[in-house]
Amino acid sequence: MRNEIRTIGIIGSGQMGSGIAHVCSLAGFEVLIHDVAEDRIKSALATINGNMARQVASQKITESDRNAALDRIKPAPDLDALTAADLVIESATEDEAVKRDIFASLQPVLKSTAILASNTSSLSITRLASASAAPESFIGIHFMNPVPVMELVELIRGIATSQETFESAREFIARVGKTIVVAEDFPGFIVNRILLPMINEAIYTLHEGVGTVDAIDTAMRLGAHHPMGPLQLADFIGLDTCLSIMQVLYEGLSDSKYRPCPLLVKYVEAGWLGRKAGRGFYDYSGDTPVPTR
Repeated sequence: MRNEIRTIGIIGSGQMGSGIAHVCSLAGFEVLIHDVAEDRIKSALATINGNMARQVASQKITESDRNAALDRIKPAPDLDALTAADLVIESATEDEAVKRDIFASLQPVLKSTAILASNTSSLSITRLASASAAPESFIGIHFMNPVPVMELVELIRGIATSQETFESAREFIARVGKTIVVAEDFPGFIVNRILLPMINEAIYTLHEGVGTVDAIDTAMRLGAHHPMGPLQLADFIGLDTCLSIMQVLYEGLSDSKYRPCPLLVKYVEAGWLGRKAGRGFYDYSGDTPVPTR
């Protein structure tokens, strides 16, 4: 029998990793955060603290909930600390080579009953699982960004994922309070298979001069009732992430309709990666974002 999941290891303390740590700790799990740079872990803990403080202010959680949750999160600067984890969620950059290196490094660390999951937004779970010591204990658990706010998690089985692993992951997500959709192991899964081509098409619409940044985003907010325009959303996701997902779709499905827009490629080459870089389809240097086209 597989052990009950009590302790969660998280690899990568960026926006997604810190968000996963946030919701897991509030759900009562012990959390261990690992990153290659210790200062990133400190930054993640500060972000979680601030986000929970906002939840207290809006009366979504109590001050005692926040304090208890923060006490459950521990930094794990060395991978060896993840020996205690019942479930390890990899949330590193969307680069298959990086992820495979992480899984290989984890092999001597994980206990035999541990589940290993990837928060990948588009890469093959079957292929990633082949880099782990136990593909039957590997699964895709794709949280949406921002994790504390978004209600959905995609659960993706690789070809070798056992039913026991699947059920354990399903129970874990339910305890975190998220809604599950099960996706087959195809490039982009469900959400990004639909969302990213829409964003890519919005960038083509800009590239071809059909509308300005403001016109495109206003059209989709007011004309399709989207809460955020597609170019604003691309900046929020990160244009490098958008490009990598489109490349996975294009290469994995061999269909020209998934070809990344040349303008998206240019922005990434220029380092204009969106909100995190201070510039993308909007310039974020002032008090209010200003369209760059």
